[in-house]
Amino acid sequence: MTSRSSGFTLIELLVVVAVLGIISAIGVVSYSGYTKSAKRKSAENIMQQVSLAQTEFYSDYFKYYTNSASCTPSQATSRQVEANLLDGDGTNPSVITEDIGFNICVDSSKSPYVIKALNSGTGCSITLDQNLTTTRSGC
Repeated sequence: MTSRSSGFTLIELLVVVAVLGIISAIGVVSYSGYTKSAKRKSAENIMQQVSLAQTEFYSDYFKYYTNSASCTPSQATSRQVEANLLDGDGTNPSVITEDIGFNICVDSSKSPYVIKALNSGTGCSITLDQNLTTTRSGC
């Protein structure tokens, strides 16, 4: 008289765990690429908002807002841009938040202005000129 067990063998369990591991590894890589792309696109959208705000600033003051000539994007320049162009308070970020991972500044070294964004963690640099031409490097 033989008895039959209705469980799984060790080999079957190992194969299932290996397949789940491969699927999760692919998912993690895809998800990190998706979040990186979404953050870059958010930064580009904010840069376009800043460009629109530049038009309003020009109509009010007959000049474009700039942080400085040949600026380097930092948290301080992002707060200045937000305070002067995006109706922020200058201390608490509401549009250019740390979740995006990019800092923004407005450069006046090129006529009339260039908006720069930099993600210091990845080295991704984005520029947007007054004609809305976007240039990316290191992204």
